[in-house]
Amino acid sequence: QVQLLESGGGVARTGGSLRLSCRPSGRSIKNSAMGWFRQAPGKAREFVAGISHDAYYYDYAESMKGRISIYRYDALNTVYLQMDDLKPEDTAVYYCNGGKTILTMKQFADFASWGQGTQVTVFS
Repeated sequence: QVQLLESGGGVARTGGSLRLSCRPSGRSIKNSAMGWFRQAPGKAREFVAGISHDAYYYDYAESMKGRISIYRYDALNTVYLQMDDLKPEDTAVYYCNGGKTILTMKQFADFASWGQGTQVTVFS
């Protein structure tokens, strides 16, 4: 059974940084596009960042562009999300998942299940 194991969340001040990690168990990330998503209380889950299977292509949500970077280490079967200059509106549960392409992930077309996510809380 595939489990998506997110970690690295926590509490940060405005302007602070966090690095999130995602290491699926029971599944290799190789050959999959990978993405990060988030869900704030009372809001729908939204796309945050995506990286293609070969790391040639990237895409970021406009609200976080310039403040985040997604990268992958296939040898470690791990995907990371570096978040800098955090803002209170970034407060949410962050999830990772994998799919066929960045586009299909943004359409939420690929996902059979989700992990528990990792909570990020930013205070001013």
